[in-house]
Amino acid sequence: MKLYLRLVYFSLALALASALAAQPRKSAVSSRFRAPTMSRAKAAVLCPITQRSAYPYQGIGFKMGDPLALTYKFYPNKNWALTADLGKSASGLYNRYYRSLLSQYLPDSLSSEQSVNYVQHRVRSDWFLETKFLHQWDVSGISKGLQLYAGLGLQWRSTTLEYDYLFTDQSLPEGGQFGQFSRTRITYGPVATVGFEYAYQYLPVSAFIEVVWFTDVLLDPGYQRFQGGVGLRYIF
Repeated sequence: MKLYLRLVYFSLALALASALAAQPRKSAVSSRFRAPTMSRAKAAVLCPITQRSAYPYQGIGFKMGDPLALTYKFYPNKNWALTADLGKSASGLYNRYYRSLLSQYLPDSLSSEQSVNYVQHRVRSDWFLETKFLHQWDVSGISKGLQLYAGLGLQWRSTTLEYDYLFTDQSLPEGGQFGQFSRTRITYGPVATVGFEYAYQYLPVSAFIEVVWFTDVLLDPGYQRFQGGVGLRYIF
């Protein structure tokens, strides 16, 4: 019986020693570090748009160009998206157009001896709000994380213009006089857009570039303008 117990103890000790010997040994340096673990939710944050099973997403950021704006985007699924941009137009690009608008404010009762001549104008404010409904296509075959999109929407604009002018009346001794007035224009119209969006696989950030076509249907029907810009959004 004693011999049997000794054989059992010896077998257990041998098995324990073998198990300990089979475990990998860590160096003094590596023992202080652990392999990083990442939950599925964390992985979705790091790879936002490329995670097809984790929709919906949202994005918020900025857009530079015409206009300079804050931009928001909602991604309900991989094929559709809704954007809203709020900001200021690049007024310097519209100088010629705003100058031409002076003729809309001239009185119809001028005689042949009277005239109103443009001197200069100033843009006191030039705000816009734009919403677009987009359809997106995955073109990751060109570059992983790249999407092409196109869509339609509506743009609202509010512009306050101040004009300096010279009123001339040849029938008066003084000849003419300077004047000034301001007008606020609130208008709207449909937009159509095409663009690219790139989402880097390991950062919750997307970059985009787009071209937008706008036409006025309220104050100046038939007026058309190409707009656009580049921007970045944080995706969450």
